[in-house]
This record gives sequence, C-alpha cells and structure tokens, in this order.
Amino acid sequence: MSTLRSERAPAGSSGAEGPVRPVAPRAGNAARWAAASEKGSVLAMRAALFLTTFMGRPFGRVVARVVAFYYWLLAPSARRSARRFLERALDRPVEWRDTYRQILRFTETTLDAFFLVAGKTHHFEVTTTGHHHLTALRDSRRGAILLGAHLGSFYAMRAQSEVESLPLYAVVYTKNARHINEALEKVDPGKNAKLIQMGEGIDFILKIKELIEGGAIVAILADRVPATAVDGDARSIEAEFLGAPARFPAGPYLLASMLKCPVYTTFGLYRGGRRYDLFCEPFADRIELPRKQREEALREYVAEYARRLERFAKNAPDNWFNFYDFWER
Repeated sequence: MSTLRSERAPAGSSGAEGPVRPVAPRAGNAARWAAASEKGSVLAMRAALFLTTFMGRPFGRVVARVVAFYYWLLAPSARRSARRFLERALDRPVEWRDTYRQILRFTETTLDAFFLVAGKTHHFEVTTTGHHHLTALRDSRRGAILLGAHLGSFYAMRAQSEVESLPLYAVVYTKNARHINEALEKVDPGKNAKLIQMGEGIDFILKIKELIEGGAIVAILADRVPATAVDGDARSIEAEFLGAPARFPAGPYLLASMLKCPVYTTFGLYRGGRRYDLFCEPFADRIELPRKQREEALREYVAEYARRLERFAKNAPDNWFNFYDFWER
C-alpha cells in the first residue's frame, strides 16, 4: 500500500456537505436540491460501513461499480443532468460511458469518504498544490475562508488537513444526506465536531466569527444557491459558467466581507485509483464591498469564482457532483 504523500508547489489552483445520492430536483427550481429525499436506506449505509471495516477498499470498489450502474439505469434525471453538464465541459458529443463514469466517480468518492474519515489514509496517494498558503495561515494563527464546490472530494481535503494539523472547519448542509452522515459519524464520532450546520441567523455568523478570530480555516461550498432562495433573490448572483449564465450564492462573499479575513479557493479532485490531487489558490486578501458599488463588486467576485470553478470542472469533468440542471433559471 502506498502512503499518503504531499508534494508542495506554488499555487496553480466538504466546503462541504455530506455526500448525497445523485437525485435531481424538479426542473424549474434548482434550489430544490436541498429538499430531495435521500434514497439510501439505513441498511445500505450499514453495508457500506461493513465494507469499509471488514472487506477492504478493493472489494468496495467492485460494489461501487454495481451501485453506480444501478443508479445510472434508474435515475434518468441524474443522467440528463450529467449529460447537460458534460456537453458543455467536454465540448463534444457525450456517450453513455461519460454519464456512467460521472456517477461512478461520485459513488467511488462516497465510498472513499468512509476510509478517509476512519483515518485509513494509507489507501491513497494525495498530492497538494498551493497548500503552503494554508500552512502559513496555521503557523501565523490567522483565520481564513475557503471557497469550495461540489467538485471532487471534500473528505480528501479534510483528511489532509488532519495530516498537516490544519484547524479546518466545514460549513455543511446535511439534512438531505442524513443516513450517510449518521454512518460516517459511527466511523469516527469525533470528526463531526468540526462540522458547522448551515444557518442564516446571527448565531451562525457569530460562530463563524469566533472561529476565524481564533485562527480557524472555515470551508464553504460556494456553487449552490441556498435552498430558501427564489428567483431574483438578493442572496444569489448570476455569472457566466461554461458558456451560459448560472446562479451562485452571494452569502460566502457577504460573510467574508463582514469578517475581513483572507479568502482562498480550494478543490480536491479524484483522479481514479488511489490518487487525489488537492489545490489551493489565493482568492482575495479581503472581500471589499463598497456601499455604492456593492452589487457590482459582488458580481465581480462571483464571476471570478465561476471562472476558477469552470477551469477545474474542465480539468476533471467526471468530478462534477451537482446532479441537477445547473443553468436552470
């Protein structure tokens, strides 16, 4: 077995939420993703836990292929959403193998999450690019916000943060992935202490503020609009993404502007086999939102995030795990 390894390099390019099944919301309202019921059963989650503990990762990966094919067959909305994304990302005709591969990657990274949460990092090879930014934050005890996406694996980044003793916390939305998160909690009950449930009130903001001021690094997924938002909601901003306008949340930038902390983008891409590539890039030393140009400034920040997300999505299109029509308005 290879050991977890880290290759530091200058920056080139979880947040996180518990993994969910590839279930698409109703067409016409992409924000309904959060209300989608979790398809998995308690029995299935216990089976995954058993595979992790007793059968090992090679056997689990065989099962992952069967599970992925099952969902590919019986989840037409997921197939359609995968096809829409891949047609834009690949810029070529999409075959059934492409959509199956995308669902398979999702299944494989979900299974790997059990091993990573359990601390079984010897199963993986992990390379890091730009993580010297995070270790510098740790050494100076300076807090920051990381902007991630539903692209690749948050759990690989979470495991690496423990290897490097990074004070990483993640803002999560777990209500639509209850069974999986309960199973992950059984693997290592202490890990969820660093998960912060998504909120919108003053208590949530004060919690993040306290962590940042204490030198913590807080990860937020910045690609999905809040489930409570509606068309034209001030909490979402439209930006060009893969050739068409898509909506992104404004909340992460509003929060960062209040906290006056540095912001980075981070992505953990699964390359197949045992390999994960982690990337971290500086985004802004501070988010500045002048009162008179607030909307314009927000649009510029969101557009920059969308450009970076597009670059990494094209780099690893099979790692895209938003199984709904991302451009639906």
